[in-house]
Amino acid sequence: MDKLDRYREIARRVVEGYAREKPSRGEIASYPVVDPVGDHYMAVLAGWDRHRRVQGPVVHLDIIGGKFWVQYDGTDRPVARELEAAGVPKEDIVLAEQPAEVRPLTGYGVG
Repeated sequence: MDKLDRYREIARRVVEGYAREKPSRGEIASYPVVDPVGDHYMAVLAGWDRHRRVQGPVVHLDIIGGKFWVQYDGTDRPVARELEAAGVPKEDIVLAEQPAEVRPLTGYGVG
């Protein structure tokens, strides 16, 4: 399996893992969105918590230029660490939610 195929498989497994975690309250569905053609991967929530609408990403990853770009991480279990645990080297993880000038200070890839 080449690197890109392996990263796609890791992305799928990671977002499916986050999507399996159900919110502790409300009528909220959690599900993965996997686009291996465009290399976009998300775990999203949709539903209601009492009278409040809940909708949006929990985690959003893209694979760009052979690296993981963490576009959004709304978890208490950092997705970058999950990627590392799956065997992705730090230099192949870009914290895209951080400004470009801050990325060199994160210990992860810069883009």
